[in-house]
Amino acid sequence: MNAPIAGPIEDPIDAYRIVSEPFYRPFAQEVGHYEAAYAARLPILLKGPTGCGKTRFVEHMAWRLKRPLVTVSCHEDMTASDLVGRFLLDADGTVWHDGPLTAAVRNGAICYLDEVVEARQDTTVVIHSLTDHRRHLPLEKKNELVQAHPDFQLVISYNPGYQSVLKDLKESTRQRFCAISFDYPDAAIEAEIVAREAGVEPETARVLVRVAERSRNLKGHGLREGASTRMLIAAGQLTAQGVPLEEACQIAIVLPLVDEPEIRAAMSSAVSACL
Repeated sequence: MNAPIAGPIEDPIDAYRIVSEPFYRPFAQEVGHYEAAYAARLPILLKGPTGCGKTRFVEHMAWRLKRPLVTVSCHEDMTASDLVGRFLLDADGTVWHDGPLTAAVRNGAICYLDEVVEARQDTTVVIHSLTDHRRHLPLEKKNELVQAHPDFQLVISYNPGYQSVLKDLKESTRQRFCAISFDYPDAAIEAEIVAREAGVEPETARVLVRVAERSRNLKGHGLREGASTRMLIAAGQLTAQGVPLEEACQIAIVLPLVDEPEIRAAMSSAVSACL
C-alpha cells in the first residue's frame, strides 16, 4: 500500500496520497499519453513484462496528477466482494464496508488493478460499467448505484507473456481501455535506472544490464521470462551492501529465475562472461 501522509488524517482516502515523487525515467511518450487519457477520464491498460516499471509509472502519474492511488494486487481467489465491499458484523450490528474499488469510485482516486488477468473473469466483469459512458458501479448487495466521482480513473495492468486460454483478458474487457505498452528500456536508460535505484556505480549497472540481456535471450529456450529491471536493482542493492557482484547476480537473478540445473549452469556462465 502507498505510504500514508504524516500527521492526522481527516479523510481516509488521504492515506492513499503519494506525498513524495516516485522516481520514474520516461522512455517514450507514455507520460503525455497518460495525461491525455486522464484528462478525458479514459480507463488505461498497461501491458508489459514483469518488473519493467508499470507499477512505478502509475505511482509517478498519481503523484504528478495529485490524485490518491488505491492499488489492488489481483489473484485467483479474489471475489467481486473483495473489490466492491460487503456487509460485516461489528458492535453496531451489520454494517456495509466499501471495498477498495468502491472507495476509489466515491472519492475520485485512481484505482490500479495490478495483474488483472490473475483475477477470475467473473470478478473483473464488475468494472465494465465503470469503463464506458455510464461510469457507475452497482452495489447489488446494498441496492445502490454509485456514480463515479469526476476525478476517478481505472487503470489495469497485465503481462501478455503469461496469457493462455485460461488466463487472458476477455475481448469485452480489452475494448473498454486505451493501452500503453511497456518493455524493458534500452541498455543505456536501464543502466541509468539501476544505478539510480540501487545506488551503484554506472559501470556496475552496465554489467547488470548485460547480464539481463543474456537472460532475455534465453526466453523461450528454457526461461519463461528474462531478468527484469527490478531484479537488476535487487542485485545492485546487494552489491552496495558488500556482496560480490557475481554472488549478487546468483542470489537476485539466477536462483529466482531458474530451477533446472542445465539452464542454471548456462545462466551462471552468462553471468561470468559479463563480469
